[in-house]
Amino acid sequence: MLGILNSKYELIELAGEGGMAHVFRANTLGAEGFRRPVAVKRILEGFADNAEFLEMFVEEARVSASLHHPNVVQIHDFDRDDAGHFYLVMEWVPGVNLLDWCEGHRLRGERTPWHLVAAVGIEVSKGLGAAHENTTEDGRLSPIYHRDVTPQNVLLSQYGYVKLTDFGLARATDRARITREHIVKGKVSFLAPELTEGGDPSPQSDIFGLGVLLWESLMGRKLFHGPGPVDVVRAIQAAVIPSVCAERPEIPRAFDDVLAQALARSAKDRYATTRQMCRALSNILRLTPEGTDADVIARSVINARDALRQGQITSALRTEAEALPLTRRK
Repeated sequence: MLGILNSKYELIELAGEGGMAHVFRANTLGAEGFRRPVAVKRILEGFADNAEFLEMFVEEARVSASLHHPNVVQIHDFDRDDAGHFYLVMEWVPGVNLLDWCEGHRLRGERTPWHLVAAVGIEVSKGLGAAHENTTEDGRLSPIYHRDVTPQNVLLSQYGYVKLTDFGLARATDRARITREHIVKGKVSFLAPELTEGGDPSPQSDIFGLGVLLWESLMGRKLFHGPGPVDVVRAIQAAVIPSVCAERPEIPRAFDDVLAQALARSAKDRYATTRQMCRALSNILRLTPEGTDADVIARSVINARDALRQGQITSALRTEAEALPLTRRK
């Protein structure tokens, strides 16, 4: 155990660390020994007084708290610790993120099954759709655009459900435009062309990010890349999308068509809504007898997690062996 936070949360272990925050696996502390697993997100010490990041952190709490959907990580609490620093308490999702899920398949010597990638895409599109169709308490439409649809922000549970997290870059439509600083903080290679040119976010910009996410999950490499951010932006603006079917013939041609529309250079040529993209992905799954229900996804998550753990053990043993002094034969 790492400590007790505000007499309310038992911090068990560090679960993950990003550029400006870390996440702990924790338990709530209630009467009569009540415990409930949660995730606690805290700002790294070096950013605790960074006004811009604090604003993003508060925004993440506000935006996420307004979203109630099975495919969006739920927010339970937002408060300050004894030192006056913010922390965010979220639903705990036991499993792996999409990036690690793909890496787990690679460590097992296999490509990510296309039908499972499509199934994950369906769930992510539902979560994005809930944000895009968000309404206020009095029923007014108040859409939220994620702007950071990346593999690290898609969580796959060991029980087979899929959750979208981290709305730190999200803004309602009445908020300021995305800035160059936000582009840097967001993963550049997942941004839609219009966002790299200072345009407004929209459902289509999130759809583009989802398209990049699916393409990379299938191919196991970056879609848009270059020596530096400027080169990546140029690649995004060129929007040259290699066929996934050309390299993986087992993938239906219809999947190429879905990706081509999601990744169209112009926003007006993409799907109008995530519902449309969800239907297109669902139609692809009708082309395979392979299962894509929660049990199948759950097994794939557990297998990927086991492969990652084995890979870590192997790496640690290799490092330890390399550190041992060589002994001379007598």
